[in-house]
Amino acid sequence: MEGNIWLLGAVAWPFLAAFISLLAGKKGERNRDVFASAAMVMEFTGMLCLYPADSPAAFSWAGFCEMGIWLRADGFRWLYSTIAAFMWMMTTLFSMEYFARRGNRGRYCFFSLLTCGATMGVFLSDSLFSLFLFFEIMGLTSFVMVIQEETEAAGRAARTYLAIAVIGGLCALSGIFMIAAGTGNLSMDSLEQFRKATGGTWPLYLAGALLLAGFGAKAGMYPLHVWLPNAHPVAPAPASALLSGILTKTGVFGILAVTVTMFRHDMAWGMVLLVPGAVTMVLGAILAVFSIDLKRTLACSSMSQIGFILTGCAMQCLLGEENGLAVSGTVLHMVNHSMIKLVLFMAAGCIYMNLHKLDLNEIRGYGRNKPFLMLVFAMGAYGICGIPLWNGYVSKTLLHESIVEYVEVLGARGADALPFQVLEWAFLLAGGLTVAYMAKLFAAIFLEKAPMGRERDDREKRYAGTAACFALGGSACLLPLMGMAPHRIMDRMADISRPFLRGAQAPHQVEYFSEANLRGACISISIGILVYVLFIRRYLMETGEDGTRVYVDRWPAWLNLEDRVYRPLVLTVLPFLGAVLARCVNGICEGPLPLFMKRPEKNQVVAPGESSRFFRQAQDVRLLHMIYSSMGYGFMMLGAGLILMTAYVLFL
Repeated sequence: MEGNIWLLGAVAWPFLAAFISLLAGKKGERNRDVFASAAMVMEFTGMLCLYPADSPAAFSWAGFCEMGIWLRADGFRWLYSTIAAFMWMMTTLFSMEYFARRGNRGRYCFFSLLTCGATMGVFLSDSLFSLFLFFEIMGLTSFVMVIQEETEAAGRAARTYLAIAVIGGLCALSGIFMIAAGTGNLSMDSLEQFRKATGGTWPLYLAGALLLAGFGAKAGMYPLHVWLPNAHPVAPAPASALLSGILTKTGVFGILAVTVTMFRHDMAWGMVLLVPGAVTMVLGAILAVFSIDLKRTLACSSMSQIGFILTGCAMQCLLGEENGLAVSGTVLHMVNHSMIKLVLFMAAGCIYMNLHKLDLNEIRGYGRNKPFLMLVFAMGAYGICGIPLWNGYVSKTLLHESIVEYVEVLGARGADALPFQVLEWAFLLAGGLTVAYMAKLFAAIFLEKAPMGRERDDREKRYAGTAACFALGGSACLLPLMGMAPHRIMDRMADISRPFLRGAQAPHQVEYFSEANLRGACISISIGILVYVLFIRRYLMETGEDGTRVYVDRWPAWLNLEDRVYRPLVLTVLPFLGAVLARCVNGICEGPLPLFMKRPEKNQVVAPGESSRFFRQAQDVRLLHMIYSSMGYGFMMLGAGLILMTAYVLFL
């Protein structure tokens, strides 16, 4: 082992704390909760102490699993690891009350801490092997957090989540194999070496596409987003905050690592990344507008915000050497989205742990006469809508300016800028839809009247304890603080992240509150108000039997990508193609021998073997050799195993 041992501790401590929490839980639920909270406070404090003032901390363990563990806490890695530790600290404090009267508290605490350790490992990784190892551990441990409630909906969503995580992991592993074969090593530098070794030929883009599919699946990128709107509503609120705010960013981290090394300043890759980014940005906002479930709306919102971030990644490639604004906007929107969703999902958790409902028609009016909850939710809503003086406005301004800058670059070259002018309006439209669906949530929860008979109960109950209020208030107060001091706080975050992203310095200091930048925010806010008044209030609401206005879900059921495309593809089309492939391979390898008819004849008796309890020994040795040396038989068994595994993940 070499390097800073405290850096290894930042990854190992949550794993160790998970097992200690099991022992603490045997002494009492309260002991486990207090220990878990203290462990996360220690984790956050430890990350603050690793701040890379002079040189970044590094650690290597060359003999681990023969491939070695390589960690590094440079600016961007340290920043996001610290944010992850902060979010785990706050959600763990909030969980003390959220799970106070719920079952399986110990299981959630155990797997939450394991997921924390794996996530820290992802963000601090300095090799592809370390990244993939922690990435897969995180996928398996977070699966338990999704299925925590053990309802039918939770089981279905968790199986979809696991299936996409496994398939995405295999795609990423295939890309890593290609890079290892081309460079002979698995360091982060091998990504850039692979670009030079391939010379920009098709192996480079094939490996890039595999890595994009693997990391994009975790990020919630279209069309691999199907797990995200289903997993967040069924998971506990603290888990939803982590899934949305941090776990999706591990996928973005992988995409960023690929983009700034293998495809640095690559125009073609920028266009490849821009298309799914723009679609994710707009589609997520549209799904959120139609949703009538509180946490599902926030989940679709996360999908949309990931689209904003991916658009920023694409603009880094397209702007080339002058990508300073895009780099700053991408990093800061990642940070802002994490902090905002921490606040919003914990606020949603306050509502759910008191009402045990999420439908807007059933929770409407709950926030009336609750000024603290209203203020906290408003901080998150203003932040994600990009209201000036809140943190989301700063990052959205930078992303918008990067698009405008590229339009001007194309105009100076005499090239057609129309597609990017359309992209700019899609950006503003997505921002407007964000205002619309957040206005819908705020009006439903805090302005509309509660159903008959519930308003008095809502006033008399205490909806949050001391630890939950601290987690909510402490997280919410950071959002306007960051937005009101963008140069001192947010620009500093972007600057320390710039070396990892290999980004240029911003061409000038951005005047965030200039007339031109405020105009873009005003356009999005105006679009949002119009969509809320003319579309949501008129088309997505109707008069109920008791004369009150109720929200209705008008999203067409046939547009469900998971049910209409992915499940039939995995359970019908792929097994058929696998069978055809197996028959073709069998025909090539063995000629006319039928694939599925290799059975002993009636007079050939198979007796139990003496040396193994798992295998049987045939009397006819030639028959045994024929069966087990058959390549066709091997392909058949492989295909059958894959089909059974996929069916088990999706349905059992």
